[in-house]
Amino acid sequence: MYIFSETIMSYDFLTFIECFIVYSMMGWGVESLYMSFCERRPVNRGFSKGPFCPIYGFGATFGYILLHPFSDNIFALYLAGVISATCFEFFVGILMQHFLHQVWWDYKEKPFNFRGIICLESSIAWGFYAIAVVRHLNPTIVRYLEMVPRKIGIVISTVVISVYMFDFFYHLLLAMDKSPADYKEEIKERVREFRARW
Repeated sequence: MYIFSETIMSYDFLTFIECFIVYSMMGWGVESLYMSFCERRPVNRGFSKGPFCPIYGFGATFGYILLHPFSDNIFALYLAGVISATCFEFFVGILMQHFLHQVWWDYKEKPFNFRGIICLESSIAWGFYAIAVVRHLNPTIVRYLEMVPRKIGIVISTVVISVYMFDFFYHLLLAMDKSPADYKEEIKERVREFRARW
């Protein structure tokens, strides 16, 4: 498929899609495990049912693209990681508040927080995560992904993204207090109204 042949920073687009999937699943696993330990019960930290947290996929993948130019200067990389990840976290939090009326995290009990969406502690941690992802984790993940035959990678990526998108939008409709059946009826009603006019 042509779209998978596009290149970004010497990596083809397929590699970034695969990295997005890996980071989304890794983020879900780590966060769900941590919260399950804290709450002493199984916790699914994903928005939908599947083992997927796209905020980690977007954050790590686009973070790598943005921060890679700083990879040779560890101080600049750390600082850029702190600023970019904090802005990203705040932006996502604001969008979630606006559209879903909830945020999946709450820093209100943390010192130096702003509206419970960002805080100094997490910002400091983002810098270290940036160093880990750009200089160590991403090169290792890419090395293993390159072992997967290209055609198999395309098929797996397409299936995973398609399943997740269905899962996500289904639960998004539920979160907005409308089931898919409600939307189906609403669409049918609008079609009937349109036909009635003509």
